[in-house]
Amino acid sequence: MAIGSWAAGEAERALGREDDGRIVIDEVAGQLLALGPLLALPGPARTSFLALVTGFVAFRLFDIAKPGPVRWAERRFAGGLGVMADDVIAGALAAVVVAALMAFGVLA
Repeated sequence: MAIGSWAAGEAERALGREDDGRIVIDEVAGQLLALGPLLALPGPARTSFLALVTGFVAFRLFDIAKPGPVRWAERRFAGGLGVMADDVIAGALAAVVVAALMAFGVLA
């Protein structure tokens, strides 16, 4: 997150806009977090269409809806950290959803 925050801050300065849509390191970090639990699945199950779509959709829902801690982070931090924080939290929440679905055998 530290390198992403730095890169996002530099990109904001270069582009002259806060959280410019061309800055995507935050989305990449959030998506990687959301899909992280899939690494615990055996071989081919890691790349099953259902598992990948579930992780992607869960992240996007948290990123768009911005419940509680996601909205807080978006408002609380500025600069590169502000760009990264809400997406990292959305990704972590999505990872919890993916892990829970794995624990209940929905994604296996």
